[in-house]
Amino acid sequence: MREDKVFEEKVIEVSRVSRTVKGGKRISFRALVIVGDKVSKVGMGLGKATDVSVSIRKASDAAKKHMEKITITEQGTIEREVVVNINSAKILLKPAPEGTSIIAGGVVRSVCELSGVRNLVSKSFGSNNKINIARATIGALLKSAVGKND
Repeated sequence: MREDKVFEEKVIEVSRVSRTVKGGKRISFRALVIVGDKVSKVGMGLGKATDVSVSIRKASDAAKKHMEKITITEQGTIEREVVVNINSAKILLKPAPEGTSIIAGGVVRSVCELSGVRNLVSKSFGSNNKINIARATIGALLKSAVGKND
């Protein structure tokens, strides 16, 4: 249970999903959750269930299972500028000097705050899909480490 105190989680989106079956429509909920320790680890998870709270718990468990370690400089920013495409979502992340804070929109801001990045400038191009933007942001944070292949 110590694990729950270390990680902070943020629910990004809860969507109502319905599918048509023989007797009518079946309704379920899909949750997107970001989990991080605000030091150097962040993870994203999706959960789907017929109840909102169960879907959030499933997403949180999935996010904790798929945590990634991020490289952060002493100034609290990323090491270099990076652009990542995931499906149609394109994310640009730029390092920023101390005191700049995080200049980013919704999902990118949440991922960066929970990963421990304090100073960053970002721009999102293309898709508005929150899942793809979260995946692209985590990919960009991983790719920003110097020495990683492009």
